[in-house]
Amino acid sequence: MNARSEPAPAGPDAPARPPLVRELLLVAGLFLVYKFGRQLATGHTAEAFRNAHHVWDWERVLRLPDEGAVQSLLLHGDTLVHVANTYYAVVHFPATLAFLVWLYLRRPAHYVWARRVLAAVTGAALVLHLLFPLAPPRMLGAAGLIDTAHVFGPSVYGPPRTDSLSNQFAAMPSLHFGWALMLAIGLIVATRTRWRLLWLLHPLVTLLVIVGTANHYWLDVVVAAALLGLALAVLRLPRSPRRPRCALPHRRPEARRRSPAERPELVGAGR
Repeated sequence: MNARSEPAPAGPDAPARPPLVRELLLVAGLFLVYKFGRQLATGHTAEAFRNAHHVWDWERVLRLPDEGAVQSLLLHGDTLVHVANTYYAVVHFPATLAFLVWLYLRRPAHYVWARRVLAAVTGAALVLHLLFPLAPPRMLGAAGLIDTAHVFGPSVYGPPRTDSLSNQFAAMPSLHFGWALMLAIGLIVATRTRWRLLWLLHPLVTLLVIVGTANHYWLDVVVAAALLGLALAVLRLPRSPRRPRCALPHRRPEARRRSPAERPELVGAGR
């Protein structure tokens, strides 16, 4: 997609770019806090499966589409399902990192705003992961779905009992979708190309992938979108200062020619 946009503002009104080392440490610190925080939610197997049954029942009450309908589309060919598994495993972190790097270099004000929104959404997601552990639909027998990553590959998860690097009971909310939607919104706001709405294809494809591969429920997506909407309502993009208009040089009004009747007569003239 063409990301051509207006040139970055220059001059004294241009927003200052945050120090690079500080930003690297900050982003790395947030990632580590989230990574270790997710580990605190591991081990709640019984509660995670109990919540999974609740979520599955809630979706049926709300008459949401069956996740199996999306998965059946992917299972039409081995290539398609393999591409979906690869998209789930590979695109999530690199796309978000590239998004932040581009904003940092080209749109510093947008970068600070996007980083704050992503941090807020991720922090709220961590709290929900701790309070509401949830087994993904690929683990729920009642869903009747298969683990496409395990069957067709590639897979980023090992067996839940031996997987010490990730918490597989942190399905709600889906940060895959939340980050993808923020990426699209951020690029739409930061660019001026007529094709910028095409960035919405990224969260749309992500939605189909995470549901079709049985890694997330529809409600995981709904909650992620709600958290992002709340973060965007609170953390608004600061307006760039308006440049003062150049004052026009003051022109002296031109002297209007006076008619003979308006011309002052000199006293004593004509004598």
